[in-house]
Amino acid sequence: MKFFETSKYHFFKKSTYISLRWIGIIGQLISINFVYFFLNFKFDFIISNLIIFLGILSNLFLIFIYKKTQLSDRSAFIFLVIDILQLGGLLYLTGGVTNPFVIFLLIPSIFSSSNLSFKTNFLLVLLTLIIVFILTFYSLDLPSPISDHFHVSSYYFYSIPISLIIALIFLNYLAMSFGAQSRLRREALAKMEEVMATEHELLSLGGQAAAAAHSLGTPLSTIKIIAHDLEKQFKTQKDVKKDIELLSSQVTRCNEILKRLTLNPVEEDNFIDKDLTMKDYLSEIASSFKEISEKSFVLNFDQDSNKKRITKSIEIVYGLRNFIGNANKFAKNTIYISLKSDSEITQIIIEDDGDGYPRDVLSKIGEPYLKSNDIKDKSKSGLGLGLFIGKTLLEKNFAKINCRNSKTRSGAEVIIKWNNKDLFNI
Repeated sequence: MKFFETSKYHFFKKSTYISLRWIGIIGQLISINFVYFFLNFKFDFIISNLIIFLGILSNLFLIFIYKKTQLSDRSAFIFLVIDILQLGGLLYLTGGVTNPFVIFLLIPSIFSSSNLSFKTNFLLVLLTLIIVFILTFYSLDLPSPISDHFHVSSYYFYSIPISLIIALIFLNYLAMSFGAQSRLRREALAKMEEVMATEHELLSLGGQAAAAAHSLGTPLSTIKIIAHDLEKQFKTQKDVKKDIELLSSQVTRCNEILKRLTLNPVEEDNFIDKDLTMKDYLSEIASSFKEISEKSFVLNFDQDSNKKRITKSIEIVYGLRNFIGNANKFAKNTIYISLKSDSEITQIIIEDDGDGYPRDVLSKIGEPYLKSNDIKDKSKSGLGLGLFIGKTLLEKNFAKINCRNSKTRSGAEVIIKWNNKDLFNI
């Protein structure tokens, strides 16, 4: 299901939008009535209240008739257009661009820019620009007596709509940029949660498979012994012997399948079921890659490496696997893994002999969906999800991550560092 491709069109939460509209409507009513009754300013009071009443009716429509909890892209566009036209009508009656409240005309399009589609936002910005131009050249005077004293040069008068247009474009671009980044991060975090859920599920299945292998071991062994005895008894009958041999071979095959389903076919899965030292974690992870990769792994562990066990953590295992897997993916021949530890810190250095990180993405490592602008690097680059997931999981467990190009080798280098007081208290 392409959730993130469809959900962006249903991203306006109706209840939040209704609350914000009530705040705007109440503010308009207070302003209009305060100016008219307490300050005794003269303007078209009745039509102004009718325009506000239209806003009230549209909000009541959202509450009682529009039953969905989320506003679709199209519905949000219609109601935001109503907001812009309503406010534009009020400003037309009260001085146009010279009204200090004209700044509120920018809010609907900015509000939509980080939540709705680019097309919707573009149309709202275009409508806002048209309203600003109309209010610049066509509007009633400011409410008297302000209009009797408000006389400025054309330079100042035309600077108002220009400043509004600049603010509109700048703020929309800013909101769209941050909105796009926020959506990508939400998607990446969702993928990370999905991956971790799958990892836990696989571990659970691995445990169940190990239990099944243990439970089925005895009956399968019994069947094999009986088959062996039957083979001796019927060795002169070729048809029966052939069937018994087939039975025996299928029992052997069942044993092999059950062993493959466990994470370690030879012994109990200590890697998952027990707390290990960081040295053991790294050794096990490197071993898992050696089975599927032709590249060599060089492990360099300090003799004084802290031998204290770490509380079992799927997040740390998966975070380390992602960084080591990334090094394995981009290395030409060799991956270097070093572990240094003392009484204060534990540090892991993962290096490879590949081409290193592209310069244009080096400062952005850890962000999801990265692509190098360099054509030669595009064929080898991924989406950055592996690094994002690894960095997020390890930093969540108090690690400090530094990704850079190695100063001693040709490839990339990742330095992962913990304060021992944080690492051993996870």
